[in-house]
Amino acid sequence: MVGVLLIQLGTPEAPTVPAVREYLRQFLSDPRVIEAPRWLWWLILHFRILRTRPRESAEKYRRIWNEETGSPLLYFTQKQTETLQREFPQALVRFGMQVGQPSVRSVVRDMIAAGVDRLIVLPMYPQYSATTTASATDALFSALLRERRVPALRIIPPYYAHPSYLDAVAQIIRHEQDKLGWEPEHFLLSFHGIPVAYVERGDPYPDQVRATAEALAPKLGWPEDRWTLTYQSRFGRDVWLQPYTDETLQNLARAGVKRVFVATPGFTTDCLETIDEIGFEAKETFRQAGGELLHQCRCLNDHPAWISAMKTLIVEEGQGWW
Repeated sequence: MVGVLLIQLGTPEAPTVPAVREYLRQFLSDPRVIEAPRWLWWLILHFRILRTRPRESAEKYRRIWNEETGSPLLYFTQKQTETLQREFPQALVRFGMQVGQPSVRSVVRDMIAAGVDRLIVLPMYPQYSATTTASATDALFSALLRERRVPALRIIPPYYAHPSYLDAVAQIIRHEQDKLGWEPEHFLLSFHGIPVAYVERGDPYPDQVRATAEALAPKLGWPEDRWTLTYQSRFGRDVWLQPYTDETLQNLARAGVKRVFVATPGFTTDCLETIDEIGFEAKETFRQAGGELLHQCRCLNDHPAWISAMKTLIVEEGQGWW
């Protein structure tokens, strides 16, 4: 039987301090995410970060938590999986989380027990980075180390320039823009950042981000002087990829720009970094600097164009298995 596995980062189980602390403990313990001497980072993580950051992060998660559906990332990942299962009735479609539940390990074990002997894996990161895509495959291979029957594997490569992915992102941006009651003066394509040191060690992430942005802008008809590629979510004291999203918004507002549209093509599902960091924090930053309107474009989520794009990626990778 063919199996399809979506691998997503994960989410806290609840917007509470204990749940967020456990989530951050797992996430920030990943050596792909934090490249530092393990003993030193263990001390910093356990005696500084995990004592202070969970409370602040829990407040942010409470702002995005839906009373009925819970975590947006979990909700939309479930919707993506359920819709794809209907598209591939002959296969077993599941999702696993690198951090939190359902874990990649438990899902892989269940799929093998159900008879999956050929597995197509879709990391939910369009642009490759060791911090995301490689971390996802680490979780996969770690799970398979514990299995006696290991299925044949096909891992979908980064799809940052795949026409179906680009078309889906462009469709959503157009739909969101058409619903506005105002015309944006400037557009931002904001991607999650990584430390510059990781790029200097060989991470290809910024090249793939740039390729995505430079393919999207002309597809959307944006003049060169009306859009900017930026990076968000920096953490710690290291220098990260620039320009930073928050500083760019401040500079735009101070230059007289009043209305901006921010899309986040690197995120396949809405989450804390999109709904809160852009839709709440970045909006406040822009307004405090003199801006007026900021629209946070929704992510790919379960939009039909993205479901169709995922189906295309899976079919292409599964040639000969169907």
